[in-house]
Amino acid sequence: MSRIALVDDDRNILTSVSMTLEAEGFEVETYNDGQSALDAFSRRMPDMAVLDIKMPRMDGMDLLQRLRQKTSMPIIFLTSKDDEIDEVLGLRMGADDYVKKPFSQRLLVERIRTLLRRQEAGAGVDTPVTEENKVIERGNLRMDPLRHAVSWKGRDVSLTVTEFLLLQALAQRPGFVKSRDQLMDVAYDDQVYVDDRTIDSHIKRLRKKMRSVDEEFTAIETLYGIGYRYNEE
Repeated sequence: MSRIALVDDDRNILTSVSMTLEAEGFEVETYNDGQSALDAFSRRMPDMAVLDIKMPRMDGMDLLQRLRQKTSMPIIFLTSKDDEIDEVLGLRMGADDYVKKPFSQRLLVERIRTLLRRQEAGAGVDTPVTEENKVIERGNLRMDPLRHAVSWKGRDVSLTVTEFLLLQALAQRPGFVKSRDQLMDVAYDDQVYVDDRTIDSHIKRLRKKMRSVDEEFTAIETLYGIGYRYNEE
């Protein structure tokens, strides 16, 4: 049973969404501000977090930033119709998806299930091997999609779901260029619009993480005005 943390200062949302998620078989933890959630996460990290942006004590942006220093678990933002700038900023900072308020709870459940399926951290032992989930080995890079595991020169690298999907898309066909639009299609479904700069920000974060284990990492090449390419070393 996956544990979902729901963090929102609207008690009606906490009550109604938690009831829906529990009915779908999830274990739900609710918090009405970011600081309370962060304190609880320091003791026990959930499998996924759903965060409101505007909250007292600690807002969703600050909580996201702190969480990304510790974990790559999937994170979804709940945003109001006037939060377009915050949506983009949140995705650039490492959120995996967002859902606009007022929202269909069925849509939220499907987004949660999609991200949890993609995460598959060690839970895909019995999943048939396909072209999409087979282990990728490209020089110093090793990716295991079924376990959401990445290593470079034998050293583990912790990536978010979105970062993993982008690296996988590039590494599957080394030498071939992927446009930003193609990478958007890989990382987000057709109900989520992100601009070019959001993809650029994800790639920047991805490179930073790879360089944290190898300062000379240069496998992801930028082709200005075109897209990105993975060059096998």
